[in-house]
Amino acid sequence: MDSVKRLISLLTHLILAGAVSYAQPQTSNGVTYLMNEAVDVSQDFRELGNILFLADHLESFDVATGEGLVNWQRHQLVPRQAFNTNLRQPQRLRMLDFPGTAYENNPSYRFSIDFVSPRTVRIRMLTTIVDPGENPDEIMLAGPVPSSDAWTGSETEEAVTYRSEYGQIEIEKNPWRIVIKDAEGKVLTETAAIRDNRSSQVKYTPFSFIKRGRDNARLINPVFRLAPSEMILGCGESATALNKAGQKVHLYVTDPQGPETDQMYKPIPFFMSDRGYGMFMHTSAPVTCDFGASYIGLNKLFMGDENLDLFIFLGEPKDILDEYTSLVGKTQMPPLWSFGTWMSRITYFTQEEGYDVASKIRENKYPCDVIHFDTGWFDVDWQCDYKFSPKRFSDPAKMLADLKDMGFHVSLWQLPYFSQKNVFFPELVEKGLYVKNGNGQLPQEDVVLDFSNPETVKWYQDKIAGLLKIGVGAIKVDFGEGAPLDGQYASGKSGWYEHNLYPARYNKAVADITREINGENIIWARSAWAGSQRYPLHWGGDASTDDTGMIGTLHSGLSFGLSGFSFWSHDMGGFVRSTPEELYCRWLPFGFLTSHTRAHGAPPTEPWLYESEEVQNVFRKSAEMKYRLMPYVYAQAKECTEKGLPMVRAMFIEFPDDPGAWKVDDQYLFGSQILVAPLFEEGTTSRTVYLPGGKWIDYQTGKVYNPGWHQIEADGELPVIMLVRDGSALPHIALAQSTTDMDWSKITVKVYNTSGKASTGLFCLPSDGKLQKFTVQGSKISGITGTNAKVSR
Repeated sequence: MDSVKRLISLLTHLILAGAVSYAQPQTSNGVTYLMNEAVDVSQDFRELGNILFLADHLESFDVATGEGLVNWQRHQLVPRQAFNTNLRQPQRLRMLDFPGTAYENNPSYRFSIDFVSPRTVRIRMLTTIVDPGENPDEIMLAGPVPSSDAWTGSETEEAVTYRSEYGQIEIEKNPWRIVIKDAEGKVLTETAAIRDNRSSQVKYTPFSFIKRGRDNARLINPVFRLAPSEMILGCGESATALNKAGQKVHLYVTDPQGPETDQMYKPIPFFMSDRGYGMFMHTSAPVTCDFGASYIGLNKLFMGDENLDLFIFLGEPKDILDEYTSLVGKTQMPPLWSFGTWMSRITYFTQEEGYDVASKIRENKYPCDVIHFDTGWFDVDWQCDYKFSPKRFSDPAKMLADLKDMGFHVSLWQLPYFSQKNVFFPELVEKGLYVKNGNGQLPQEDVVLDFSNPETVKWYQDKIAGLLKIGVGAIKVDFGEGAPLDGQYASGKSGWYEHNLYPARYNKAVADITREINGENIIWARSAWAGSQRYPLHWGGDASTDDTGMIGTLHSGLSFGLSGFSFWSHDMGGFVRSTPEELYCRWLPFGFLTSHTRAHGAPPTEPWLYESEEVQNVFRKSAEMKYRLMPYVYAQAKECTEKGLPMVRAMFIEFPDDPGAWKVDDQYLFGSQILVAPLFEEGTTSRTVYLPGGKWIDYQTGKVYNPGWHQIEADGELPVIMLVRDGSALPHIALAQSTTDMDWSKITVKVYNTSGKASTGLFCLPSDGKLQKFTVQGSKISGITGTNAKVSR
């Protein structure tokens, strides 16, 4: 132990004395880069000192194997003056490399196409002769990539074409170009070539890769055509407008301090287009997507990776999400109790507070299933040691058991960073379980757990297991966005490739041990990357306590759902300060009409601590509504896990042929049959709502609306507009204060129908997990088994 103390003392002395060397601060567009800001990969492609290689022609190709060579022509960006304006322009370059016999001026590298399913194609390209092969430590994909024989290939002098019943992939030979078409032959998108520049005065850079002058690193930039008015959606939990066309989106995990900026806790390298295709960039390196921001007709994917591994999906949004989540893994079904209310704040500090909150919830009849202890359940606030403070929790195991008897599960906060004052800091340093710098030492002040190290995972899971074994129900997987970019990881990779993977490894570590000990799929995480969707669930971070935070939260949830995640939550009312009563009342119904519902943030969050009876009533009635709707919620959630769909659902997923449904991003579908339009402005009681498809029926008042635009008054008990799709049958259950007390042997099916035709719905018993599709005609229900169901109108 003394040697560890001496090591820590020496490290501290060296840091203070400036003896430990650090890399010079990076700059981005002339501005000093601050730690953990999003990386703009596109800036490297503007540097005049880099060598540029443009995809030129198909040198060779075998139709049967789908493999060949693409020739890349050497260029360099040079300034071009025109009337006192300097612009960058690609120009052919003659190689000056020495010895000239060792290198190629215009190299040819491997290119391949594989067929994963009738709707999914995989395109891979190398920028070196070294093939990295498959990654043995793969975490983004759910398993080995399947192959499909549904595609047939043919060849002419001009092109190679592959066809399935859902589309076509055409590989033009000279200039080299990939053309993506639907089944009827309509071009959905295609790659851009240098010869396309002839019709434009703006001399953009087409499909290319660079060899960076400062280190010879290679970075690839696939460039595709963007059609007029084309819409791009997805890319993770983004708070900006749902349509990303015209935006530059950085796919780099950050802590943006809330859902109000262009940076993200949960960027996902996947997007879809309203033209009928989607793309998954299989990389963990930083990516900057320029969706028509710098040139309105191009989709430029600036990737920090030296190779391209791109999956292309064909179909409507539901098809694309199903294909994508079949590849990366679908969300697992979380336990029933997780869909109930989570009561929390910053923070409960004592065992007595836990009992008091539980009794107040039950006294005041606020349906609830979870009590969360945030940063203060250990001795020192924010200093996690995985132990309940003995000064403030006399018998935590008994408390957990008592709360369980009252119908409450308990969630606990923790994080993967350890400051120098944390009790585990010396042990973690001694055992080398942290992310290191190039010198094998700490890259920053805190220890950051290295989840690419199996020994670290074991150490960490042992700590979490100790809590789960005494009765804890869920672990809050907070932070995870700060993995050092310049760190060295046990995987053998640098932070350039591990930073974005860190949340997926972190999520997995907690989810795996929770499943092992408790047998349930449940975490409560803030950060994510591709692969994290297999480990539910995630919440939206620290929203501002105002209308901006509210609309940013909805945008984030919708975009997250369009990126392969079925479940999501957020802090109702915002996180930063005590929520004003009027705002809380508008936000609460939105929060309860989300797959998972949590009251959290600066106190008070508890409704009984508000003087206003309106807050208390809106909270109670919102919770009661969700608990009565629990059979609908649970069945819809089950379908989401089977099809890769989100519970908080963009309108166009259900109505892909309605142009209006694609343009609305301030309302949503809760599952497939309920439309929700929150009130986003102070003092409003009505708003404009777009209704796609057929008629809609107000859940609260029974009013009927035709499709189209409407100004609708929120004149029910709750300050929200909530409509049910005509022809829907929604299963309900008798109100209970906890999901533990729900009687699933008696189900009431409420019918919303203006035509007299059969109504349809979904049902799933938690006891068997089997999804049932049922119909209602008159008073007869067909398709529901295992319960006594009756019709109510």
